[in-house]
Amino acid sequence: MTTFLLLCAGLIALVAGAECLVRGAAKIASSWGISSLVIGLTVVAFGTSAPELAVSVASSAAGQADIALGNVVGSNNFNVLFILGLSALIVPLTVDQRLVRLDVPLMIAASIAVYLMGLDGLVSRAEGGCLFVGLLSYTLWCLKVARQESAAIVEEYREAFEGEEEVSDSVHKRNLWLDVGFVLVGLLLLVLGADWLVDGATRLARQMKISELVIGLTIVAGGTSLPELATSLVAAVRGERDIAVGNVVGSNLFNLLGVLGLSALISPTGVPVAEQAVRFDIPVMIAVSIACLPIFASGHRIARWEGALFVGYQIAYIATLVMLDTKSPALAIFSQQMWWFVLPLTAVTLLVMSWRTFVKR
Repeated sequence: MTTFLLLCAGLIALVAGAECLVRGAAKIASSWGISSLVIGLTVVAFGTSAPELAVSVASSAAGQADIALGNVVGSNNFNVLFILGLSALIVPLTVDQRLVRLDVPLMIAASIAVYLMGLDGLVSRAEGGCLFVGLLSYTLWCLKVARQESAAIVEEYREAFEGEEEVSDSVHKRNLWLDVGFVLVGLLLLVLGADWLVDGATRLARQMKISELVIGLTIVAGGTSLPELATSLVAAVRGERDIAVGNVVGSNLFNLLGVLGLSALISPTGVPVAEQAVRFDIPVMIAVSIACLPIFASGHRIARWEGALFVGYQIAYIATLVMLDTKSPALAIFSQQMWWFVLPLTAVTLLVMSWRTFVKR
């Protein structure tokens, strides 16, 4: 009964929290003249990444800094492949040009930087400091863009309603505080809901005699990304598609620059990087980030079939992790199929899409 109640309470809190967060963030963006994309890349993305930050920083403080890297890499792959893929399957998503020109290239650059830092088996405190400075610079730049957008909208508004009596500042401030309250309540419910759902699902899995490995690779790994999942799905359904896509890209940037950077700064020895992470997990993260460019640039939308492709790769990624850990004999056959058929076919498809987009422009 306790397990069932935890699962139900977690699901309800996630849905309610996502609804509050998306509604509050969208109204703040509207009232301040800031684009939904900027809100999604900053307020929503940083807020939904709170579980990853809490897990990684707590692990570093407890002397288990190696968990931080796995949490960041696993969450980033889950964010793009599963969350973005599932959202596009439900509602095809539109992509702002700014993501293609700036934010996705930054995500690719940050992923490659983490790979280069980890080649020696360690993300040092100095390297963590560089990552965190990168996050501060990115946030300040987003705030600058937000102020410019807000100033432009306010000027247009004044010109359009010059000489007319508008809503008083007191009403505007009251509505703003209400929207901020929606955002804070939404974030709180998302964190609580994710914690309850992971706890309930873990108990249920153990009662069903499911191995600790499968629990760790699925429930716990995806658990810290549940706020992003709930928020992007609700945003997509409500038509706030800039928030849905911006949430994923912003969360990935926050994970790489903020979560990993702060974890390395807090840990006395930095964050160790396992050999498997350098050989497999981080290259997958880089490949996933690079794949976003042609998909986002082709018509500036993510179609349903592209969402299905992302979800399929997430399933293949989890299956590969399980076979690697269990040393399954099926891994060799599975890897051959992926390397010689699936990946080349996907690469050719993305190249053709990129070429068609280039020729069309």
